[in-house]
Amino acid sequence: MNKILLIITILLSNYLMAKVNTIVSILPQKTFVKAIGGDKVNVSLMVKPGNSPHTYEPKPSQMRDISKADIYFAIGVEFEKIWLPKFTNQNNTMKIANLAKNITKSPIIKHHHESEDSNHHDEHANEQHEEKISLDPHIWTSTNNVKIIIKNILDTLVMYDKKNESYYKQNYINFLSKINATDKKIKKILKDTKKEAKFMVFHPAWGYFAKQYNLIQLVIEVEGKSPKPKQIAYLIEEVKEENVNAILTAPEFSDSIAKQIANELNISVIKISPLNPKWSQNLINLANAITNK
Repeated sequence: MNKILLIITILLSNYLMAKVNTIVSILPQKTFVKAIGGDKVNVSLMVKPGNSPHTYEPKPSQMRDISKADIYFAIGVEFEKIWLPKFTNQNNTMKIANLAKNITKSPIIKHHHESEDSNHHDEHANEQHEEKISLDPHIWTSTNNVKIIIKNILDTLVMYDKKNESYYKQNYINFLSKINATDKKIKKILKDTKKEAKFMVFHPAWGYFAKQYNLIQLVIEVEGKSPKPKQIAYLIEEVKEENVNAILTAPEFSDSIAKQIANELNISVIKISPLNPKWSQNLINLANAITNK
């Protein structure tokens, strides 16, 4: 009888102490899941630092992690389109949780800086045209969106691990306070910045940040395409007119064209990655870079 009780106790203990095995696509997600899940979850990262979530291919060891995972937290980055079905085939009991649920995605705007007809010289010849080309996946660059993301994480963990509901909810409340504090700091930094002030980026990763704080991001490249010489010339003129202080680039992308434009204008190139795990400080640093502080 004592042996039976011991076995039951061990099994119950293992059940209570077992962690939820989760996988995330990018580093900011890992920050969010750990904030809500705490010591009740294991979090494996798919896109390792220095790699792009647009083109990433998982390693064999990561496919083994998929086999043991309980939950995959998807966020809508490009490589997921190809790999999520493969992950599901690898582990059909793994739940796919969509962290973009209830977030309205914005289109990435492609700016045309030259007339389609180069021989047309009327007053509209240099007019800037816009074309919506795809939806922006960088939803985590807005504090408003992160509030929705962590609610999705909370709901998923509670659904899977009901016994730790109160623990997850307390972590959620704590992290919500941090998000609000981050938003307050950003607003303070930007308080003297005019509405629809422009800042220049190489890769269009900061559209949701710009939208939330009434700013406009000027994009050098869109969907991996570098601008033509005429477009670079237009960008240089636009930066001069808008009094842009710096060009923001990410370590995951080449900054050669950004440096070319910056050298022409004698302004700085500042590296800020949207994949930085220190999510809060990263957005504060972005606000400081925009205001040249």
